[in-house]
Amino acid sequence: DLQICQHRAPTCCTKKMEESYQAAVRRERTQSIQALNFELKYMIVGHITAFQEAFESLLRFAENRTSSLFETAYRPMAKEAAEPVKELFTDISLYILGAETTVESAVLRFFDSLFPLVYSRLINPGITDLSEDYTECLRLTRQDINPFGRYSKNMVTELSKSLWASRMLSQALSLGIEVINTTEHAALTKECSKALVKMQYCPHCQGLTLIRPCVGYCLNVMRGCLASVSELDAQWREYISTLEYLTNEMAASHDLEIALTGIRNSINEAILHAQLNGPQLSATVDKVCGQPKQEGNLSSDNIVPLKEATEIQTFVMAHASLNNKRREFINYMKRSRTFYASIAERLCDGDLVMRDSSTCWNGEDVV
Repeated sequence: DLQICQHRAPTCCTKKMEESYQAAVRRERTQSIQALNFELKYMIVGHITAFQEAFESLLRFAENRTSSLFETAYRPMAKEAAEPVKELFTDISLYILGAETTVESAVLRFFDSLFPLVYSRLINPGITDLSEDYTECLRLTRQDINPFGRYSKNMVTELSKSLWASRMLSQALSLGIEVINTTEHAALTKECSKALVKMQYCPHCQGLTLIRPCVGYCLNVMRGCLASVSELDAQWREYISTLEYLTNEMAASHDLEIALTGIRNSINEAILHAQLNGPQLSATVDKVCGQPKQEGNLSSDNIVPLKEATEIQTFVMAHASLNNKRREFINYMKRSRTFYASIAERLCDGDLVMRDSSTCWNGEDVV
């Protein structure tokens, strides 16, 4: 009653043994593919972790620098500015991790929150009654009167370029893991598991436990079994090219480190612009929002031009290692271009087939 290992000579196999062999080849094939995938998966997961750690430290550094701007140059509003700054960097983080948000909405929301503070603490420091309605009016007016000039738009442009590449790379790496996991658990067809039993275990039914399959025979069986997996070859090559493109984009002019650390300077320039245009802004705001209560005629705090600290140079050097990691990673990934095209050859390598002997199993007999 044998279905797979039928042979003219007497056999020591039963139908139940054939079923056990089928379970064994399924298990072995999954393990073999997992072993092949392990190094590739390890590299991608390692890079995701390194990328996220470097990115988080970049964000923390940029956020601290931005907060210190308010503490050193704009003390009257430092305490109230802490929350909008925190929100801005949280939004940036969520954007890179793939959230349904945009850089533009994050930056403009930040400047909407910043304008009431700049107006009431720096331009008109005598304002005492900053009611919710008046604050909301200032927030909405910001979009029309553009108190920060071109600086808010410039910040959107600069950040959008660099963060887009980071967001895409982050999503692309996650997609790579998903593809590898899917191929690991690709189910074998009945025909495939029968062909594998015939190749690996049918010789055992003749007592030939040391004989192994011929190389050509193994390749034919494996290619048939893994046809659906090897069809990924073209898409995988395209995927590697996309990773290469994104890595180059990040390392080129859209550099993440420079864009994030430049946020502090952009905000400073924007606030200086608003202060210099204070009288015109006040005249427009009075027409739109009315005049709030004021105490005396306090002069606004002196404009304190910001001195760029040398810490940014140290920081960029420290994060040069991130560029090195990117380079190492992409060089490794380029070597894996043919991963899915050569999967059958790699599975037939090693102990599975007979390489150094003229005697091997061809599916029917020893040759």
